[in-house]
Amino acid sequence: MTAPRKPASPHAEHAPLQLENFLPYRLSILSNTISQTIADDYQRRYDISMTEWRVMAVLARFHGLSAREVAERTAMDKVAVSRALARLVEAGRVDRAVHDNDKRRSVLSLTEAGWTMHDEVAPMARAREREVLARLDAEEQVWLNRILDKLQP
Repeated sequence: MTAPRKPASPHAEHAPLQLENFLPYRLSILSNTISQTIADDYQRRYDISMTEWRVMAVLARFHGLSAREVAERTAMDKVAVSRALARLVEAGRVDRAVHDNDKRRSVLSLTEAGWTMHDEVAPMARAREREVLARLDAEEQVWLNRILDKLQP
């Protein structure tokens, strides 16, 4: 049995990242925590995944996108988006049609059932967002938006 490896000194060649101070890690934890809090509401009520909801939210905002465009707008894996779309189409929440000018391209839109669900979930998501932002004063909220805009690729 080998002895547990001791952490390397912060100056050593193989020093581990100090995750608690590493920006991508902190942003990921924050995003996952907030997203999961919102997701708990709609997952219980509608039995949809976070990926499915994000796809629906994007289609509500940008009508007639292709699956590739949904993946680009959400920065999500194409396979995950494709699976979510397949479930949403099967559940009758998203409609997949053929593009008028390009028969190889499908266009996606929310169905009436999809819009009904969206119109119930979106206010819940906005309420959770307000709860999170209430921890910041008005000036901090402005700065947060400026910083996020600046860091966004």
